[in-house]
Amino acid sequence: MKKRYFFYLFLLAMIGMILYAFFIEPKRIVTHNYTIGNNDGQKPIKIVQLSDIHIQEKYPVSHLEKIVTKVNNEKPDIILFTGDLFDNYAEYGPTEEVITALGRLTAPLGKYAVWGNHDYGGGAARIYPEILAAADFQLLENSGVNVPVSNEKSIYIGGLDDSMLGNSLIDDTLAARQSDYTILLSHEPDKADEVLDHDIQLILSGHSHGGQVRLPFFAIKNVMAEKYFEGFYTLANDTTLYVNTGLGTTKIPVRFRVPPEIAVFDLYV
Repeated sequence: MKKRYFFYLFLLAMIGMILYAFFIEPKRIVTHNYTIGNNDGQKPIKIVQLSDIHIQEKYPVSHLEKIVTKVNNEKPDIILFTGDLFDNYAEYGPTEEVITALGRLTAPLGKYAVWGNHDYGGGAARIYPEILAAADFQLLENSGVNVPVSNEKSIYIGGLDDSMLGNSLIDDTLAARQSDYTILLSHEPDKADEVLDHDIQLILSGHSHGGQVRLPFFAIKNVMAEKYFEGFYTLANDTTLYVNTGLGTTKIPVRFRVPPEIAVFDLYV
């Protein structure tokens, strides 16, 4: 009788975890706040990073609206998107609704984005630049921009083309740099090891989804997100890498112990 009781208890727990992973956690957006640099009395630059939204039937535009509200409540100076807007654009691509939602994001110093591997797949490559432009995002494709952040200082935001399906070129990306502080956007985090000798202070990536499911002694890892998986890494030459675990899902619409993430950085330069 006791064994049967524990069996039913275990079964109920498993069912509860499965229901939570499919129906609750994928919608439970968390905001992580971080400080980067030394506060010497200067005003910080507030940067919001979004990644891996993967809009699809199971993650529709209504979820995107919730993201927009949360981001705008942070009052960011800069918004950075590190790729994978749609999961499979050919299957589900509500273009106008997405443009309207992304267009509501506000950041006085600009909104910038790079390509992800899913932005090339599913027919999205032909529409992704148009969607971003219509929503006032600047798409950085092996290019960058010097952003004035005060009367005396600027930061350089460079964006690599996708390293899996595009053609990422670090020298081209940094060609226009005229700032002492550089933020590099690279969808795939493992690309970081190839750029560490280019005087880059901060690399922001996504792609990994943190595995979507976190179990003891087990993690699912994506190609080019095997070495760097989630959170902060201190790399050579004083380079910091942050791997955002993303907002949506792919393949299986499930998250467990890896809730959707918005990353907010107070950057002191």
